[in-house]
Amino acid sequence: MTKLSVNINKIATLRNARGGDVPSVTQIAIDAQKFGAQGITIHPRPDERHITRKDVYDLKPLVTTEFNIEGNPHRSFIDMVLDVKPEQVTLVPDADNAITSNAGWDCKTHLDKLTDIIAEFKNAGIRTSIFLDPDPAMVEYAAKTGTDRIELYTEAYATNYPKDKDAAIKPYYETALKATEFCLGINAGHDLSLDNLKYFADKIPNLLEVSIGHALISEALYLGLENTIQSYLKRLAQW
Repeated sequence: MTKLSVNINKIATLRNARGGDVPSVTQIAIDAQKFGAQGITIHPRPDERHITRKDVYDLKPLVTTEFNIEGNPHRSFIDMVLDVKPEQVTLVPDADNAITSNAGWDCKTHLDKLTDIIAEFKNAGIRTSIFLDPDPAMVEYAAKTGTDRIELYTEAYATNYPKDKDAAIKPYYETALKATEFCLGINAGHDLSLDNLKYFADKIPNLLEVSIGHALISEALYLGLENTIQSYLKRLAQW
């Protein structure tokens, strides 16, 4: 079964709107795992507008499933990840002022940079993943970096799914096939939801993990966190 990693950035955003520690990022991480989540994802940014550096260190001993830290690999980010040693680091080329991640890596242009960074993480025993647009031609260059996995950037799928789900999934399916040829693990994330997740998981071969935050936390406002996590797990189940 594809693993569900819950991105808790939005909890930190809500907390930071008022200051203090309500809602508690650490308690949400504990509860999400208790309710069935198989991983916790965070994406700390330099301005700390949601997840803070302190959160990263506070969460480390509390994540008993899989800790996935996403981010643009500035030197300060690299050093923090090497210090914390999560199970996985996901490299995302987001600008410091970006509202959210909005593109995958051009692995051909940034091949040398990514290769050097990934070597640092792998030497420390940290699994690596590269955020990638659904482009089969880019997979070969991703593989050359030495990464363990790619994370398919799924915003385009989510946008086009209501219009034509077959057309929406096509480039992702083709990219996944190419990744399998190069023995790369496949993750996915961004705008996946209870509405569109099952079709994606059913159609993408060798999908190891999805990271879901914004939709899951939003849906939990209506359904409750435990019920929402269980609903996601049911959509990922292979019968």
